[in-house]
Amino acid sequence: MALITLEDLDGLDDDITDDITDNPEPIGEEDSDHLLAHWQAVASTHQVSVPPEMTGPIHEMTRNRQQREPLPHTPISRHEKMGEELFEERVYAAGHWACVTRGEELYEQSISIGFMKLMRFICKENSTGRYLGMTVPVLSTVPLMDDGVTFDKNVQTSFFLPAEFQTNVPRPSDPDIAIVYREPIRVVSRTFLGTTTEETVTGQIRQLWEILGARDDLHTNHYMLAVYENPGVPRRRNEIWFIGRQL
Repeated sequence: MALITLEDLDGLDDDITDDITDNPEPIGEEDSDHLLAHWQAVASTHQVSVPPEMTGPIHEMTRNRQQREPLPHTPISRHEKMGEELFEERVYAAGHWACVTRGEELYEQSISIGFMKLMRFICKENSTGRYLGMTVPVLSTVPLMDDGVTFDKNVQTSFFLPAEFQTNVPRPSDPDIAIVYREPIRVVSRTFLGTTTEETVTGQIRQLWEILGARDDLHTNHYMLAVYENPGVPRRRNEIWFIGRQL
C-alpha cells in the first residue's frame, strides 16, 4: 500500500520480507539494514530520501502486511466488456481519516513523504502508543489546476482509521497530520497495476474518461488515487477514483 513506487524492486530479493512476515522472532540487525536499504534504493529513484528513523515503521508494516482492514463500502454496479472489468461504482462510508498535505516538486514525492508520515502515525507515534493496524486502500487526492490538466502541487494523502479507533480517535504526535471526518462519497473506480507517477495517473484519468464519455454527475477538477498494497509489492494494485457530485 504505499506510495513509494517499487517498479525497480523487481530484481531485488524478496526473501527477506517473506521471512520477516512468517517469523515472529525479533528482526536482526542484518535484516534491518537490508529492509531499509530496499526502501532507500527505490525512494532515491524518485528523489525521496528514507531516513534511518523509518526502520521501525518499515519493520512493523512488513510484519503485518497480511493483516489489512478494507474500507467499509457498498458496491453499486460493475461494468464489463468481453470479460474485462471497465469500471465499478461504489459508495464509501463516512468516518475519520488521518491526512497529510504536502506540496513537493513532484507528485510522487508528495505522496511518498506523506505516506511515510502516516506510517509513523500508524506505527505507535500516536496517543495510544501502539500499532493501530492497517486499512486499505490509502488515498491520495489528485487536484488539478485551472487548465484541467496540470496537477496542483498540494497533494493530500489519507489513511482511514481502523474500526476500533473510529469512536476513540488517537491523536497524532506529528503536527503535520490532521484527523478529518469525511462524509460518505460515491466513486467510479478503475483498477490498474504498477507505478503511481503523475504521468501514469494522468493516463489512467484519460482512459477512464474515454470509457465513461460525458457525465455531469462526476467532479472534473479533482480525483483520487487508491493504493491497496504495500511498497514491497511490484506491480501493485491501484485504482483511479472519479468522485460523484452526490451520493
